[in-house]
Amino acid sequence: MRFAAAALTILMASASTSLAQTAFTPDETTKVDTAVKTAFDKSGIPSTVVGIRRGNKLVYTKAFGSAVIEKNVPAQTSMAYPVGSISKQFTAACILLLQEQGKLRLDDPVSKWFPEFTRADEVTIRNLLTHTSGYSDYAPQDYTIPAWTKPVDSYKLIHEWATKPLDFDPGTKWQYSNTNFQLAALIIEKVTGQSFHNYLWVNVIKPLKLEGVLDLDNERDQLKPHGYERHALSPPRPAILEAPGWYSGDATLAMPVSTLLAWDESIVHRTLLKPESYDAMETDFKLKDGSSSHYGLGIFVSHSGGRDILFHSGEVGGFVSNNVVDLTDDIAFAALTNFEGPGAEGITSAIRPILIRSTAPPAAKRAAAPEQTSVPAAALYSPAPSQQARSILTGLQTSTIDRSLFTPDANYYFSDSTLADFAKSLAPLGSIVDVRQTSEALRGGMFYRTYEVKFATRTLSLNSYTQKDGRIEQFLVNGD
Repeated sequence: MRFAAAALTILMASASTSLAQTAFTPDETTKVDTAVKTAFDKSGIPSTVVGIRRGNKLVYTKAFGSAVIEKNVPAQTSMAYPVGSISKQFTAACILLLQEQGKLRLDDPVSKWFPEFTRADEVTIRNLLTHTSGYSDYAPQDYTIPAWTKPVDSYKLIHEWATKPLDFDPGTKWQYSNTNFQLAALIIEKVTGQSFHNYLWVNVIKPLKLEGVLDLDNERDQLKPHGYERHALSPPRPAILEAPGWYSGDATLAMPVSTLLAWDESIVHRTLLKPESYDAMETDFKLKDGSSSHYGLGIFVSHSGGRDILFHSGEVGGFVSNNVVDLTDDIAFAALTNFEGPGAEGITSAIRPILIRSTAPPAAKRAAAPEQTSVPAAALYSPAPSQQARSILTGLQTSTIDRSLFTPDANYYFSDSTLADFAKSLAPLGSIVDVRQTSEALRGGMFYRTYEVKFATRTLSLNSYTQKDGRIEQFLVNGD
């Protein structure tokens, strides 16, 4: 999902104990080095920078791989990498600061500033920050669509999406939507009379002395790593970073990993906001049926086994990040990558058991984006999704594609060079033995589906977005 990686791990087990000491021992350093290197090599990503803080001290930072493949520029821990949707926490902090100043309330309706938006008198700021508004996501795709290559005005963008019918009644469901945080940034601008960037820098970045932070809307020229993507199992290819205006309150920031961890520590030690504001940020929103959304204000939350964990990932064109904060034992760790695909979450998962020892099996993964909503059978078109996916994959093994099945965005993605990459990497896998659909959800007004695809010699994963008219908006194949 754009600005949010495909899957996150809820990093809690029912019985856990953490390492008590602050400083890293040589044994721990060796274990982390080995775990990261193994996960890094397996992923095939160009580069990663990894960091760990414990007891409010930076105990580990290391860079692996190439920040720029074409020029063989090695990654460095001092480099700023885009953090994608982790930026949402910073937007939430701005809103909480304004609430502390008495300039707004979390339960104020959106209609106070934007009465023209759909059911704006029912949607609150709290709904925006917890992804329970019902506003459809303007950016669910996992590749750069043509629209994102051109600058956009944030208000015009959000006006288009926030005047559509809601996907559900406010507060009744959870569904990841970048529209929510772009709208939150617009509210900040209305309340303060200044740009979101200026308010964020003056009230959050500078007071916390966060060093090396970049705003991708106006400082992208200072970004040193290049972003990459992969077409099926091809080598990394240059990816396209979205144009200015597409980030704002949902994914605007880039920073060194040490700076991200300093932000994490400000949350653990509550150095910027009042205690009640941090309580609000770290409390999972309860839906109207009483169930948990597992999401606070701009952050996933897990409370289990006596341990409180905050976590989030992020994605922008060519970059994916993953960040974990153990509030209970003051441990934070993160992996930033210059690759649009799996990798960052695999690295943090690899070092987790070294930092947070558990006597129980790791918890299962949960999707970071699409709300898991059952879809009526009548909504499914013919042929069945798995059969259609199999047919498309068979064609892709020979660079053959029926473009009438795809949207203009997807046809843009499947350029001649991309088709060549698919054929070259999929054809050697042999015939398709089985295609099994593993999940189905709704996001951005589309059906999101995942599949397990068994070839004669290897098993891959597939994810797709399909519009309600049956045309396919996304069709991406990934390795293990």
